[in-house]
Amino acid sequence: MAETVPVVRTRVEMTQLVLPEHTNAIGTIFGGQVAAWIDICAAIAAQRFCRRQVVTLSIDSLEFLHPIQRGHIAVFQACVNAAWRTSMEIGVRVEGEDPMTGDRTHTASAYCTFVALDANGRPTRVPELECAPGDEERRRTEAAARREERLRRSRPV
Repeated sequence: MAETVPVVRTRVEMTQLVLPEHTNAIGTIFGGQVAAWIDICAAIAAQRFCRRQVVTLSIDSLEFLHPIQRGHIAVFQACVNAAWRTSMEIGVRVEGEDPMTGDRTHTASAYCTFVALDANGRPTRVPELECAPGDEERRRTEAAARREERLRRSRPV
């Protein structure tokens, strides 16, 4: 029987203080900095899931909803949404937190696809993902639809 890993074992919460070097001339975080931190947070979730080295295949649908101000806290929450033979989708939610009030604002979301690698750097099988009924199962179903769209776009015409 194949190993199964529950979604809860893949969860990551990562926080970063937004310093002046992370911001633009108007004092809000660079989008590229957010993307880099999303990639790191998603990689940790992927590694927790498969316990292997992983590489980023894609970052889809990175949408910036609100800026994060200099001096605020960037909070990244990630978990594996779905897993296939050698790849997995990780959803990442980004929030900005005002350190003086604790108020959080949803600032960005992204879906990242990672591939697990063996010791020789070749793609290798990942475990099965155990999703609880409800929200986790819904995320897996939505991830499968996004995967089909990614595969459709990558096929030659």
